[in-house]
Amino acid sequence: MALSSCRSGSSGTDGDKVRTDLAPLERRFTALGPLSDAHWLSIVMGSDSRVPAPGPTDVRVVGLARLRAGRVATLAGAPQWDFQPEKPDQPPGVLTQFMPQSARWVRSESFDREMTSDTDYGAFHFDSGTDSVYFDTINPRPASSSGP
Repeated sequence: MALSSCRSGSSGTDGDKVRTDLAPLERRFTALGPLSDAHWLSIVMGSDSRVPAPGPTDVRVVGLARLRAGRVATLAGAPQWDFQPEKPDQPPGVLTQFMPQSARWVRSESFDREMTSDTDYGAFHFDSGTDSVYFDTINPRPASSSGP
């Protein structure tokens, strides 16, 4: 699924409410380890359509969080993921204020696939200078051992 095709017209009742709770993120992104200073959105996609589509609802989870000091360097230095410089797409407007100003973002498509188990879309950009992660995902699922 291409994220660009899902962005326009995506909103929900809580789509502009910036969340700061950590537990839902830590259940879904266990490989990142403990998180802090999170600012994120949970956006029900297609909810502004005049004709609701039958079937399951897709949810975009997008935001930023901090990892434990040095964790980004450890992840980005792992050769199996081949992280490369890549800036994230423009974040939703309400998240812009939380983006690190001088970030040097890196991303790995193989890391993205491992985080999403190849089931839905997910992009994870990291900045080692601030130990930050910017994530933009569709339907991220809790790890099987973490409960709902």
